[in-house]
Amino acid sequence: MADIVKQILTKPIQLADQVIKAADEANSFKQDCSELKSKTEKLAMLLRQAARASNDLYERPTRRIIHDTEQALERAHGLVLKCRGNGLVKRVFTIIPAAAFRKMSSQLENSIGDVSWLLRVSAPAENRDDEYLGLPPIAANEPILCLIWEQIAILYTGSLDDRSDAAASLVSLARDNDRYGKLIMEEGGVGPLLKLVKEGKVEGQENAARAIGLLGRDFESVEHLINAGVVLVFVKILKEGPMKVQAVVAWAVSELAANYRNCQDIFAQNNITRLLVSHLAFETVQEHSKYAIVSKATPIHQVDLASNNNSNYSNNVANTVVEDDEKNRIPQHPLGANRQLYQMHSVVTATMAMKGQLTQQQQKLSNGANPTNLAKSNGNGNENGIVKQNLVNHHQPGVSLSGVNGKGRELENPATKAYMKAMAARALWQLAKKNSPICHSITESRALLCFAILLERGSEEVRYNSAMALMEITAVAEQDAELRRAAFKPNSPACKAVIDQLLIIIEKADSDLLIPCIKSVGNLARTFRATETRMICPLVKLLDEREAEISNEACIALTKFACTDNYLHLDHSKAIISAGGIKHLIQLVYFGEQIVQNNASALLSYIAYHIPDDEELAQAQVLTVLDWASKQAFGSQDDKIAKLLDDAKGRLELYQSRGSRGFH
Repeated sequence: MADIVKQILTKPIQLADQVIKAADEANSFKQDCSELKSKTEKLAMLLRQAARASNDLYERPTRRIIHDTEQALERAHGLVLKCRGNGLVKRVFTIIPAAAFRKMSSQLENSIGDVSWLLRVSAPAENRDDEYLGLPPIAANEPILCLIWEQIAILYTGSLDDRSDAAASLVSLARDNDRYGKLIMEEGGVGPLLKLVKEGKVEGQENAARAIGLLGRDFESVEHLINAGVVLVFVKILKEGPMKVQAVVAWAVSELAANYRNCQDIFAQNNITRLLVSHLAFETVQEHSKYAIVSKATPIHQVDLASNNNSNYSNNVANTVVEDDEKNRIPQHPLGANRQLYQMHSVVTATMAMKGQLTQQQQKLSNGANPTNLAKSNGNGNENGIVKQNLVNHHQPGVSLSGVNGKGRELENPATKAYMKAMAARALWQLAKKNSPICHSITESRALLCFAILLERGSEEVRYNSAMALMEITAVAEQDAELRRAAFKPNSPACKAVIDQLLIIIEKADSDLLIPCIKSVGNLARTFRATETRMICPLVKLLDEREAEISNEACIALTKFACTDNYLHLDHSKAIISAGGIKHLIQLVYFGEQIVQNNASALLSYIAYHIPDDEELAQAQVLTVLDWASKQAFGSQDDKIAKLLDDAKGRLELYQSRGSRGFH
């Protein structure tokens, strides 16, 4: 960058010298030219000082200021050249207004102020003595730009504390106005912010990570951040950073993923999804590592893994992938008695630990120790004892087996832990949105169990973000049969735990979690057995809800149970009738808001089409209701609804007896 700055400064320095020389040769307006010469000499001195300090100059304001300075010097040179005429006729016909010199003098004064400010703002922090930099004359038209320049310059050259304050200032600017965020990125603020995230103090790291999250307001901004290397920085923090910083980074991930869907896969490819799940699982359920590979470098042929009440892990030979049995993923209370960690070690940890044990054995053998006694002292009298002892030594609370450095995590205050979980859930929510591979990755871990437990015991923010994450995962599962079968099997403990919590929230119907939980149950409509009808009654009760949004979502969810695409639509339709849903639907068709009328008509049509001979439908005059709905705007303008209404009316007219329809 120093070479670029020197090139930028070359022309204005040459122009300044030409102005000084021309002023010396002036034959008219000598006093005015002398004043311009004096100011140009001062400006030339500053420009040469800038050239000597080119390594420290902040490039973005340098370009802008030197460009304006160059234009001012060109105008000054042209003005002074007019004063060099020797002939009488030339002097008479060369008209120079007196205001021209005053204006030129003011422009040179402004350039002096701008270059002086540039030197001050680019100087190392220790050379500034905390002086107030003020705003240069160039800031008259856009003062915010110069404030941004100043803060970014501090990010480049300031102390860690000063850089933290500068990042906080940029956070305020980016939060206030989208355009300010664009300016921060255009003026080169991303690089020093990422550097502060990596090497700053905790407060500075938080401020810088928050600024980055605020900068990613649209897909172009997020692309710029990704190209600048934000993903690798975030991965490093989520593995090793302080929990406060990790929480802000998780929030930033959620912001970037929300504003640019294409970055979801980039985050997933860099293992961010698993890191977030690990944070979610910390002190929620036992952490989980699905795969463990034993290195060929070790002579240990089998790994004997500890197991809990219902978990049985087999001993596999080297290079064999050990998979956790999904059936045995039982949630553990974070404060319960069985808090030991039964996970497999990461490859490096296990290998290095085993190598250490082998080295100790070799040393003892070389000193004459009895091999048999040595084996007995290690555990079971065989080589597996080495590994088992190694696992016991390392499976301690707070030691992460999922790639996250857990050192000191249990010592964090509860508020920080709760915020970390909330932000991890928020990030997973945004990453899972309409992304099947990421949803597969999330559900293959213990994230579903985490969400279920956090829905029950988490803070308000944790519960909301968990509910939204489940809503997005189930929305993908609704369209992805493979995900639905793998993650939401009816006999899966994780699935049962999630459904239980969703139904508890729906039955209470008194929180902001209600809407996402209704949607989640509706998304899973095709996973329920015919005999499992416990979710129908709570949804039917919500049809009588005063809030239109809740009634509408209940209609949509029940429609997914009763629609033709659901293999068990007959059983679910009967369950809706048994729960008293018909009278509520009729009320909604007649008196609901238009969107509610639309969805209530669709649900009523499906039920009537599937069970047209039901006596309760006849007694409730459903045919009359559907006939009325078909004549309304909502029933005639929507082709899909119109067809459903016509099909349902045809079936009712065919199957209901004349006696039951006599009052029509």
